[in-house]
Amino acid sequence: MKRIIQLVITLIGAALGIVILNVVNAASSFIDSSGIIFIIANIIAGLIGGIIFYFISTSFVDKFLVNFSNIEGQISEIPAGNLIVGTVGAIIGILIATLITRPLTSLQLPYVGNSIFVLLSILLYIGLGYLGWRVATKNSDDFLNLFKTSKENKENKDSRHILKSSKNSKIASPKILDTSVIIDGRIVDIIDTEFIEGELIISEFVLEELQHIADSPDDLKRERGRRGLDIVNTIKKSGKINFRITDVDYPEIKEVDSKLLKLAMDMDGKIFTNDYNLNKVADVQGIPVLNINDLANALKPVVIPGEHMKIDVIKEGKGKNQGVGYLDDGTMVVVEDGDKYIDQTINAVVTSVLQTSAGRMIFVKSEED
Repeated sequence: MKRIIQLVITLIGAALGIVILNVVNAASSFIDSSGIIFIIANIIAGLIGGIIFYFISTSFVDKFLVNFSNIEGQISEIPAGNLIVGTVGAIIGILIATLITRPLTSLQLPYVGNSIFVLLSILLYIGLGYLGWRVATKNSDDFLNLFKTSKENKENKDSRHILKSSKNSKIASPKILDTSVIIDGRIVDIIDTEFIEGELIISEFVLEELQHIADSPDDLKRERGRRGLDIVNTIKKSGKINFRITDVDYPEIKEVDSKLLKLAMDMDGKIFTNDYNLNKVADVQGIPVLNINDLANALKPVVIPGEHMKIDVIKEGKGKNQGVGYLDDGTMVVVEDGDKYIDQTINAVVTSVLQTSAGRMIFVKSEED
């Protein structure tokens, strides 16, 4: 997509260079328009215009693609009825522009002909088409109600009020996945619960990083990379969320994490990650982060001192005479004086709970002690 846009802009620049040469030559006649020199001059002018516009395109094409992606996401959120009404409004605006511009394009000016009027016509087409779209979508409810009976209008008065208020509500921001959260895999389970709103986005540079990991000579890294690619395919086939792969890239930025932060800022989106360092950098830059580890900790059952539980003591702890077990959600349970209960299931009572940045630890003692 990026290369196609750059090619189109380059061709426009080449055409513009040739047009400028012909306009200047028509005004001054410094080159014989019937000679081979004039043909060569046109080729040179086209090359110069194309080269200039190519370098100009590299500076803004990434920004254009980000904006285009945002527009695409917003359009996908528009109800079908509103979209049809808006399209009809845009067509009416273009028809009005046609009636206005038809006499304009027949006018001629010295040296430049009707080129100025053609440019003005293009601007009118764009402006009136957009105006028609805006007017139609803003009043889409009224237009749609014209096709309903008065009885239906009365019965659906409250629902129309809800529809109007929902148009002013904020559209769910896009969620951008990083490498760590893809390899982790729990994102698939979250998608299956349908708790996530908005669009889920994976960038091509993240896919390239996954491919690089999958090609690693290290067995563990290779397995993690292949797992990540399988997760991407699972998300793509899920159908429970709007999923898209974007080719927006930032060649001037080398680090993948830095590219993700830039992409999130440009898209006004949120980053899905399990990476502690990326989480902290995003917080500093004011970029919203969704951390699956934080979500998992928040969903762990609340345990309070004095509560009773059964626990399997599986190994010795780091402290003196301590035993260690785990809850089903992976929470570590430290059993005081529990080394004598290793490989046993005991009834225990909670003495304290310690919450750290790495997770939660529960301290218990056997009811028999």
